[in-house]
Amino acid sequence: MPSSVLVAYGTTNGSTAQIAEAVAKVLRKNGLTVDVLPAQAVASVASYEAVVIGGGVYAGRWQKHARRFLRHHSRALAGRPLWMFSSGPLDASASERDIPPVPGVKKAMAALDAREHVTFGGCLEEGAKGWIARMILRNGKGGDFRDFTAIETWAAHVADELTHISA
Repeated sequence: MPSSVLVAYGTTNGSTAQIAEAVAKVLRKNGLTVDVLPAQAVASVASYEAVVIGGGVYAGRWQKHARRFLRHHSRALAGRPLWMFSSGPLDASASERDIPPVPGVKKAMAALDAREHVTFGGCLEEGAKGWIARMILRNGKGGDFRDFTAIETWAAHVADELTHISA
């Protein structure tokens, strides 16, 4: 069983960070040692035996720090158990059906032999950064569509897989 897990994330307004923290909490409850870090703060993944990486989706692309994390650490990630998640839809669609990864994430999954990807609903609330975010909010399209029960269920599934990996 891997003893150390990195949960990294790329976020603009903080909602993906909250998802990453929820994932880490479940992994810890299952006996794993977990670090949660912004993707841009990770210097190396060498000390981790498994990685979970998440990114907010903006205009059909993962958040820039999550994309850079994958590029920068691609060699090291290819040799580790890897799970990926996205956050983004500002509606209930992520709770209603499986949403495939955006094309760049799908390509990275294949290149890195990622075990799984899941998309969770996003969150965009007053005070969000960026003019596009402000326009979305002005048009009444914001809100919090994260389903923490689904997030915790997925994290428990990841924890179960991690506890069954031979060391």
